[in-house]
Amino acid sequence: MRWIAVVGQTSVLLTVHFGLGFQTPLSACLLAIGVSTWFNVALLLTRPMQAQASDPDTFLGTSFDILQAGVLLGLTGGMNNPFVILLIGPVAVGAAALPLKPALGIVAVGLGCATALKYVHLPMPWSTPAGLDLPYMYEVGMWAATVIGMLFTAGYAFTASRESARMELALATTQEVLAREQRLGALGGLAAAAAHELGTPLATIQVVAKEMCRGLAPDDPAAEDARLLLSQAERCRDILKRLSRDPEEGDPVACAASLIQLLDEAADPHQGVGPEITTTVRSTDGSPHPVVVRSPEAVHALSALVENAVDFAKTQVIILGAHDRDTITVEVADDGPGFAPAVLTKLGEPYVTTRPNGENSRTGHTGMGLGFFIAKTLLERTGARVNFRNGRRGGAVVCVCWPRAAVEVAPGLEPQASA
Repeated sequence: MRWIAVVGQTSVLLTVHFGLGFQTPLSACLLAIGVSTWFNVALLLTRPMQAQASDPDTFLGTSFDILQAGVLLGLTGGMNNPFVILLIGPVAVGAAALPLKPALGIVAVGLGCATALKYVHLPMPWSTPAGLDLPYMYEVGMWAATVIGMLFTAGYAFTASRESARMELALATTQEVLAREQRLGALGGLAAAAAHELGTPLATIQVVAKEMCRGLAPDDPAAEDARLLLSQAERCRDILKRLSRDPEEGDPVACAASLIQLLDEAADPHQGVGPEITTTVRSTDGSPHPVVVRSPEAVHALSALVENAVDFAKTQVIILGAHDRDTITVEVADDGPGFAPAVLTKLGEPYVTTRPNGENSRTGHTGMGLGFFIAKTLLERTGARVNFRNGRRGGAVVCVCWPRAAVEVAPGLEPQASA
């Protein structure tokens, strides 16, 4: 960027001086541009191209760019020079690249440079000997516009940069959670492969055990051992047969569950921690209870919502599932203090928390402000809408609503244990 600035400054200076005939302090201006050139050359010779600049290096480099541009502008009219707007560029870059305190330092350097240019500068080059005499209020307006532009642009760049970094980190955390769930799911495939490989030696053991049973007298002590070996081999084959079954196809518990089973699974890890947890399912229009997809995303997200409710509840957490012919709704409610008004409008965004050090956490969870974000992201990936509110009688309420068609599976897959 500095090389681009050097080329641009040189081109504009030579065009104004020789092309337009304006009398500029050419030697002094070229000296200011030359200092910037030598500064870049020194960096190229002393720093490897792959090295990442530290915060102090970025602060010093950006401050140099502001001061160099300020000197060049001071030689060519100060705040009267329309190119004074270029002071905003390095200020915005510094605000986007630096932490808060160095970023404020860069803004201070830019404001100081703009204020100095208001009072200390050479006359603006002009084609007439009398020069250009601008009204005082215009000069003040130029200064005010530059200062406001710096503050607004720097604030916007700083905020956008931080929000982008926070969102990237939060999304990376979400991906890590999903990857962990996927690794757990991959264990089923590993078990199937192991079952396939162990099938052949177990079959050989069975054949040998049968031959031993045939060749030994019934009262021979070795015959009892052979029969035991045969029965255990049969048991191993049954176990491997269950392991080799595709969990997404053969075992209904692995791929589908009744709505009450799904809610119980999300609540079970937090039972006995403190408040009483109750789960209920009801139909609002008399339609039969649905069998839903038992996805790792939904289980993990609902469990995270229950964990948060347990942390803040006084005596009770209620998990209510409701459904009609079109929608399935799950509400997680507690009798705690509820969401603070300042937090309620931001829930679902990353790094929004009221317990950064784990205060009031029965589960020992240290809040980073990612729990609701991850839960909301996972649930939305399953087709749900998530809303946060406070209950009429106090306490927090999280409502998750799915289109019934998005999560319901064939009724015949409902596990027999739920009958």
